Amino acid sequence: MRDATTGANEGDANSENPSTSFGRLAEVARLFLKLGIIAFGGPAAHIAMMEDEFVTRRKWIDRQHFLDLIGATNLIPGPNSTEMTMHVGYERAGWPGLFVAGSCFIFPAVVITGFFGWFYVAYGELPAVEPFLYGIKPAVIAVILGAVWKLGKKAVKGWRFVALGIAVTALVLGGLGEIWSLLIGGLVGMLWFRFSGYNSDRTANALLPILFLKKPAAGVIASSTAIGLGTTGSGVSLLKLFLFFLKIGSILYGSGYVLVAFLEGGLVNDLGWITQAELLDSI
Repeated sequence: MRDATTGANEGDANSENPSTSFGRLAEVARLFLKLGIIAFGGPAAHIAMMEDEFVTRRKWIDRQHFLDLIGATNLIPGPNSTEMTMHVGYERAGWPGLFVAGSCFIFPAVVITGFFGWFYVAYGELPAVEPFLYGIKPAVIAVILGAVWKLGKKAVKGWRFVALGIAVTALVLGGLGEIWSLLIGGLVGMLWFRFSGYNSDRTANALLPILFLKKPAAGVIASSTAIGLGTTGSGVSLLKLFLFFLKIGSILYGSGYVLVAFLEGGLVNDLGWITQAELLDSI
């Protein structure tokens, strides 16, 4: 006859590892909603929290496969941490888990961003609020410059990278646009490094088959950062807004700091939907 302690332990194990599909889906929703609430910081911080939660503690996937998934997210456009949540959700609960994990992870941010967007439109020009917004603009610029400096030190691994970076910067400043400059820079860099025999990362080619490991690759929906437009009644339709961010989400590689350049070029310079000041306030 089993004692009470053994029965309790088995009950805890069953609650931590639900056997039914619905139980696993509910588990995915609960855990990723929690992560969406507490996960502040950039993709590196989010991914570290996921590794602790799902690799170390719950052992949903092994560490090597988790690293493989990180490599896969770097081969496709879109926000890395959100893509990782969908990958892990797919591993745990299949296709429903992919959609539930991604939705639950970004839902808290959507609610908070929506609130701040509404607050900015409704109260951003009040005398009590304007000084605060003016004060944070220099801080935003300083944070972006600091991030660019840190990322640059990691990304620039030789004179070829410096030359390519200067060339792409010249294209952007010359008015070509961020999207075309990014595509041209990537194509030139790929051909240059390939035919010059330079290989800064021997694992790059090895990452290509990752999408086909263990299970069929989960189709990842390109998502993009939401910002509250600083104007009301501007005539911008939801369809135009959707198509703009769909385009950005389908080609965006890198961190949110790369997104800032696309938003500035698209929303401010090309379309004129918001002003430079409103973009800084949103950031």
